[in-house]
Amino acid sequence: MRQQTDVLVLGGAGVDTIVHVPELPLPFADSYMIRPGIVTRGGQSGDFAALGLHALGLRTHHLDMIGDDHEGDLVRALHRDRGIPLTGFPSPGGTKRAVNLVGPDGRRLSLYDADRARDSDRFDEATVRGLAAEARHAHVVITQPCVFTLPLLREAGLTISTDLHNWDGVDTYHEAFALQADLVFLSTAGLSDPERTMRDIAERGRARTVVATAGAEGAYLLHEGELSHVPAVTPPAPVVDTNGAGDAFASGFLFGRLNGERPDRCALYGTVAGAHACTVPSTRTDSIGREDLLARVAEVETERAGQGVQATGDTA
Repeated sequence: MRQQTDVLVLGGAGVDTIVHVPELPLPFADSYMIRPGIVTRGGQSGDFAALGLHALGLRTHHLDMIGDDHEGDLVRALHRDRGIPLTGFPSPGGTKRAVNLVGPDGRRLSLYDADRARDSDRFDEATVRGLAAEARHAHVVITQPCVFTLPLLREAGLTISTDLHNWDGVDTYHEAFALQADLVFLSTAGLSDPERTMRDIAERGRARTVVATAGAEGAYLLHEGELSHVPAVTPPAPVVDTNGAGDAFASGFLFGRLNGERPDRCALYGTVAGAHACTVPSTRTDSIGREDLLARVAEVETERAGQGVQATGDTA
């Protein structure tokens, strides 16, 4: 069968309500006047990954459970307006939603509505198999019920990536994703020993490549047992919001991977895409495009060559 999709994104469709606060953590008070105003927009982890991949020219299809509600309408409109195919199964609990508190420095605290997902939620297996048969790669978000699709995707012969976000290295729910993916992304934020967790994932699971993002410190890349540090890049504008930076990193990395680039260069693509995402206000869903990404990567490589610095990282 002819492949119609470069990346099938599963899960992570939802809505965020953005609340700008004067500082984080937010001190207790009876009330706060919020400026700029409170905004609700479509877009969570899976949506941002799909948007980022699409903006880079990869044929992308998004699959998730979505409610027959206002939040679901926002998600459907987001995909329709960007021209991204979306397959949505009915969600009895409603569309996923969260409240993001965003501080002046761009840091954010996300409050997720845990009542929206049900233990009984499932994707239609025939639909998953059909979409998988037309795809090159699957990026699986850790939302319910995506874990049940992993054997189906493996059976279809797809390579699989996942993002564990701020996993602590212990929670068994995340572990199921970590050990069944070929490429694993996660953040160092919740880890006491990032290298140990990265090596544990590689040793016990299927992943040949594990990437741990570390914010302003860049990222760490473990590939075929060799650990290297990927330097951060300077954002092209002031940092206003870190929400979506990890999804942008994953999109940039996958763009390089699916175009046959080395893992260290894929990581450079990821750091450039992630840095760009930090300059986009949380009320918007803009992603870096292919031409801008490649131009910025070329600039970074030129700058580092002139400084005698490796463009893509050094051995940790």
